[in-house]
Amino acid sequence: MPAFRQVGEKQLPNPVKCMAWSPKRDLIALANTTGELLLHRLASFQRVWSLAPSEYTGKEITALAWRPDGKILAFSLGDTKQVVLCDVEKAEILHMFPMQSLVTCMSWMEVVEENSSLGSFYNSEDESKLFLPELPTLPKSYNTTSKIFSEEKSDEILNLLGEVRLNILVLGGDAGCVELYAYGMYKIASLGEVSGSCRSLSLSSDLKSLSLITEVQSADGVSEICYVQLDTSLLSDCLPEVTRMARKFTHISTLLQYLHLSLTCMCEAWEEILMQMDLRLTKFVQEKNTSTQVQDEFLDLLLWGQSSPELQALLMNQLTVKGLKKLGQSIESSYSSIQKLVISHLQSGSEALLYQLSEVRGMSLWKQKFERLGLDSDAIDGAITAVGSFSLKANELLQVIDKSTKNFKAFFRWLYVAMLRMCDEHVPPELNKMTQKDIAFVADFLSEHFSENEELFDRKGKYFNVERVGQYLKDEDEDLVSPPNTKGNQWLKFLQESTYLKVSPLLFPSYPQKSLHFVKRMMENVIERCLQKPAEVIGRSVKQAVFLPLYAVSDNSEKIPHLFELPSLWNDKKGKMHCVVFCMPAISPSKLYLLRKGTDPNRHIPNSFMSFDLSHYLDSTDDDGIAAQSHYVYRCLDARFYDDEMLTVVLQGSEDQNSRRLLAQVSLASSLSCDSEFNWEPGVRLDQQGSTIPCQGLVLGNQWRELENMKAQFVAVNGIRKVACVLSANLRHIRVFEMDVEDEDDEGAESQNASADQDGLETSMSGQGPVEESLESEGESREQEGDMFQKSEELLQSQEAL
Repeated sequence: MPAFRQVGEKQLPNPVKCMAWSPKRDLIALANTTGELLLHRLASFQRVWSLAPSEYTGKEITALAWRPDGKILAFSLGDTKQVVLCDVEKAEILHMFPMQSLVTCMSWMEVVEENSSLGSFYNSEDESKLFLPELPTLPKSYNTTSKIFSEEKSDEILNLLGEVRLNILVLGGDAGCVELYAYGMYKIASLGEVSGSCRSLSLSSDLKSLSLITEVQSADGVSEICYVQLDTSLLSDCLPEVTRMARKFTHISTLLQYLHLSLTCMCEAWEEILMQMDLRLTKFVQEKNTSTQVQDEFLDLLLWGQSSPELQALLMNQLTVKGLKKLGQSIESSYSSIQKLVISHLQSGSEALLYQLSEVRGMSLWKQKFERLGLDSDAIDGAITAVGSFSLKANELLQVIDKSTKNFKAFFRWLYVAMLRMCDEHVPPELNKMTQKDIAFVADFLSEHFSENEELFDRKGKYFNVERVGQYLKDEDEDLVSPPNTKGNQWLKFLQESTYLKVSPLLFPSYPQKSLHFVKRMMENVIERCLQKPAEVIGRSVKQAVFLPLYAVSDNSEKIPHLFELPSLWNDKKGKMHCVVFCMPAISPSKLYLLRKGTDPNRHIPNSFMSFDLSHYLDSTDDDGIAAQSHYVYRCLDARFYDDEMLTVVLQGSEDQNSRRLLAQVSLASSLSCDSEFNWEPGVRLDQQGSTIPCQGLVLGNQWRELENMKAQFVAVNGIRKVACVLSANLRHIRVFEMDVEDEDDEGAESQNASADQDGLETSMSGQGPVEESLESEGESREQEGDMFQKSEELLQSQEAL
């Protein structure tokens, strides 16, 4: 009766580069060499969804990490040097940010340390809902440039905040760059360059230290694997303050994303058809042979009902009556949509942003608590001013829309009647009446859009502006072609004449010559500079506490992906330790090594360094049913921490024993009772003093299973969900196991594996099929299944006792 129950097997069409189990559900994420991200569930290794690579995001996935609540999946891209946050439920990209260097490893941890002052903060964190209206949901949109905003995104964006408890995404780069992102959104610390390239990392759950495995190039040209421990005690000492600051800044980051999407929807509402009249009138101006101005010809048509042959040809041949009617309806619809978006989304988001920044400013004035974290009140004042300027520009756009709507309506109505008369068609009586106010609107439209002012032409002299709203939505650094006319504004005149109000910091600058896009980008840059200073201050406080060179890297002909290579890191939350497991095949191929360091660098850990002998006896049964023990010598191919006291290993036998491969569980509890201590000689690499390392034998018992017909090489485990995934050496063959039950029906398992293998021949080119059950219900049904199994087992035990 083999240990562990096999529940799925697949032959994948593309090699797997990295894999990671969800911390909350029986789901595993895989990234392959084509840049495709796949999500599979435990049962029969069924594919839930796939996210194809794109030129916008990137095509070379280098690392994976799950948010501790299992709702967000983060992955890094090597070709575009970006980090992407993906919604697990809908397979949608929610947020992405660039990195300076290539990300080679990442880890997402959650703080478990409790603090008395955090309890009140957790309860009052959503108090902004008492003062601010709820942000309205954005309409459905599709941005052809980014191709990532395809659904109602505001709910998902606010989902980025997740739980109130602090969680930190740690990113390590190939140039030794390490950055910490609170809630996966806000960069809370940017550490100085660490020696070498980061291979793996782990931040302790008490925030006292950060462990790294780096590859360092020594002076003699040899690549060395080293263990580095960084002291991050400032984060743990100021945990309440760091949590408050990070939560506020994450709110600000999500609000900036919300404003960005709102402006994207506005640009989509401003359709290209609005430019048709601009282009046609520009062409008319360029090709016009008469000496009269365009404004004069339209005024002649307005006053006398007569037009020149050139204007009549433009109206009847290029615009046409039907086209003019359609153009008018389109402009009215677009203006109305933009106006609603400004009022309900831009203004609401700006108010929420001002509220959050004002609260951060109040925190910065509490210098006793927040000054050491780098909060600068002056920088926050600049950010508040920038948001105020953005609100003023949005309000200015509303006024331009209101005025343009009235003028456009009157102009199109009059022009439509004039064109009907040119065609000698019947004019409806309701359109034939024009009031003095309508004539004034048409005259205003002609004077504003067809004047002889040279500023209406662009730098090339070929552009003739008619549509004034669109210039606010263009992402350009140049000034507005037609800025609003502020002549006669009593308030501006009063400000200019006032000595004190003119330079008062209480008044927001308006930037009348700039577009809405320009002011938004300026606001984002100011807020980004405001958020960067705490990251720099916290980063400077981090110091290197431990540096241990472990062993030299052998030059293998087959290069294994770094994400599968040992050493493997683990954070023991209960014992408050960093644990590292690794092998040194060059000096001792049949040994496994374990290094343990306290999260507090000054704390001494007994039995901090141990080795385990992999040559041992396995319990077996011969053909006559007689129990026997066989002696085997193994080497470790891969090892991962199952939990604090258990390792999951993939072992390979020697060649004279048919090189069979095993999946085994190794208990560390009994092996760590050794009294002998290892004295680490400073300045000497570990593999050069390996003979003095204390060694213990391993007892597998019945916690092992032979992996037949599979060249197993790597393993990924999740001790919380009690699952494991074994990957072959060619990175294409996968088997999935439940680790807490035994495989009772070998024949059933084999038939199930055969059918699963057949299913695995399907390529990932097939479309995404419907998922029978939601991801939320999947975890609950899995737990209920485990409870039923446990109850039936207890019932059998009680019957045996009777």
